[in-house]
Amino acid sequence: MDEMQKKHRQEQKDLQSRIMQKKKSATKKTRKGINDECAELEGQLKEKQAAELSSLTEPPVEDEGVNDVIVDALEEEEAKEPSSGLTASLKSMSVSVHSAPDGPPKKQNRQKARLARRAAEQEAATEQAEREAADLPDLREQEIKSMREAYTAKGLTKHEIRSDGHCLYAAIADQLEDLKIGLRPKIKITTNDVDPTATNTGYKTTRQVAAAYISENPDDFAPFLEEPLPEYVKTIRETGEWGGHLEILALAKAYKVDINVLRADGRVDKIECGPENAPHQLWLAYYQHSFGLGEHYNSLRRTC
Repeated sequence: MDEMQKKHRQEQKDLQSRIMQKKKSATKKTRKGINDECAELEGQLKEKQAAELSSLTEPPVEDEGVNDVIVDALEEEEAKEPSSGLTASLKSMSVSVHSAPDGPPKKQNRQKARLARRAAEQEAATEQAEREAADLPDLREQEIKSMREAYTAKGLTKHEIRSDGHCLYAAIADQLEDLKIGLRPKIKITTNDVDPTATNTGYKTTRQVAAAYISENPDDFAPFLEEPLPEYVKTIRETGEWGGHLEILALAKAYKVDINVLRADGRVDKIECGPENAPHQLWLAYYQHSFGLGEHYNSLRRTC
């Protein structure tokens, strides 16, 4: 029992670690699905551990009705071949076992048996999934290699951005400062949360600018949101929530610049909000598999 409890505690710890990793990698669109998946994993583990504990705490029980099945089969055989001595003998033995003087037969706990069977099936499925995963290519290494080839071919070099919820805003701030554009937005923003004279405050300023622009232009963004716009803006302004396409669009409009987002397969997502023939364009690298927290943006600077 002590060994079983120790094993269960380790399984629970491992599951919590998996759940934490899944939730960290969730986006706004995938969060509900991942939460449901995590709840299902927790339920499966509880069922599996309950079945294992039951196998230790209760003795094996006789399968209910097994002798009845034997007797039925023998009677069917006897109907085909009457006066069969072997059939009669086996039937007698079966009946004697069924009515042994040790008391009434114990009923099988079918629910626990079903849970144990389900746990065994889930464990087998998990092992199969792990074997299949071992045969898959290393997506992280492939993405890093492909991305390096893609930005090198465009005369760009990677400037590493810290992998956290602020990476998009920090990458755009790095681009604005590297290109001497500055963090002061190019349009008038009336909110008090943005200091128009702010310099060298990095992602904090770009976060506030994105929040302010979205707040002051609700018709451009509200149709694409799954929550009320004020709550969405508050999340941008006050938390470390990841940014995505809408925030890139808001910042491109606020700073009146073109922003190019390079993907590992060489595709470039272009957000064109700058003047025609603008001397500078911002470049970001978008990763899906290379960082533990999930999606990530790096800043791409010109090599010369």
